[in-house]
Amino acid sequence: MKKYFSFLLVIVISFSGYGQESDSSDELFQKARTVAFDQKDYVTAIALSKQALLLSPEYTDISIFLGRLYTWTDNWEAARVVFKDLDLREVQDEDYFVAYASLEYWNDQNEKAIEIIDKGLKYNPRSETLWLLKAKVYNGVDNYAGAQKSVDGLLAINSTNTEARELSVRLNELTSKNQIGLTYNLSHFDKQFDDDWHIMGLSYKRNTKYGSVILKGNFANKFASNGTQVELEAYPKLSKIFYMYVGAGYSNDVGIFPKYRTGASLNANLPRSFEAEIGYRHLYFSENLFLYTASVGKYYKNYWFNLRTYITPDSKNISQSYTGTVRYYTKGADDYFAFQIGTGISPEDYRSNLLENYTYKLKTFKMGAEYNFSIKKVNIFSVGAMYFNQEYQPQKKGNQYDLSVGYSRRF
Repeated sequence: MKKYFSFLLVIVISFSGYGQESDSSDELFQKARTVAFDQKDYVTAIALSKQALLLSPEYTDISIFLGRLYTWTDNWEAARVVFKDLDLREVQDEDYFVAYASLEYWNDQNEKAIEIIDKGLKYNPRSETLWLLKAKVYNGVDNYAGAQKSVDGLLAINSTNTEARELSVRLNELTSKNQIGLTYNLSHFDKQFDDDWHIMGLSYKRNTKYGSVILKGNFANKFASNGTQVELEAYPKLSKIFYMYVGAGYSNDVGIFPKYRTGASLNANLPRSFEAEIGYRHLYFSENLFLYTASVGKYYKNYWFNLRTYITPDSKNISQSYTGTVRYYTKGADDYFAFQIGTGISPEDYRSNLLENYTYKLKTFKMGAEYNFSIKKVNIFSVGAMYFNQEYQPQKKGNQYDLSVGYSRRF
């Protein structure tokens, strides 16, 4: 019935303003694109494309467009007939392979999609669209190693591809089962404290199909006293778009660390390479302290921009913290320069001990930089420096200088 209706529509169009005798295949093709994109009238666009192909049966671009139209109208078999005919004609156009592979990918025919993409890459080895589609297909079936390899192939061609950069960072957390890490931070104060602070952290991360789980142990020497803390964090996946952060910690050395800490956030990977987070953090020293956080991030070419805030309400005032971060990726997801600037105190920052008594809105300015790099993708190194100008008592300010180093190993 659909074929009969489409045949009648071609005849009707031939006698209408859309299909005058003077219309060439190019003009009909343009009209088909116009009614498809501007009016979303795919039925008429299909009829116009067929009429154009009657005039120019070997016009590859029109055939590819017709296959796409059938795909958009869920007429999968008709689309396959068009694409298979192009395959018999040994068409080598990049757009053909993208359209055909997309059809199979959207219909969960992932092996067929990869087969089409690989054939397309033989003819178009520098096609960013094909490399990205291949990464998405592999990612969709949880073949993270294949997806990462495809993304790496794309970034080798164009390191500023925004979608590839975003996907590379997300895949980076999924391509290895285990990771151990060691960090060290030194804090020096010019006025607030006589003794330097030393903080060390040891972590073990395990990736599962449900998300990653991280066990941490922290050791600190503050005020010439030692303290330890244990933490457990998890990032369960809810869908391809949403995932959670949940965490909890305990320490018996109150003052050096909070006795308890908990936190939870909902994270989203949004369209146009945006990401967002909203959640809370809870700290308990000698009384409860609740903080609410939100952040928005954006990937653009080699850059990642992020703005985060913490809001701490109490009976006397609302304390606020704002931090802006910019990363510039040099190669993979572990290779970047980062720059940070902000105001206020972050509860994620163990270098601060000002959160226990926070009834006065103390002012803090901070700025710093970090360099992250990897060797053979399994050894990750980091080095950073931060400067704080903070009001440690009302109307009294001092400077704090931090140096940090870190090493992680994937296996």
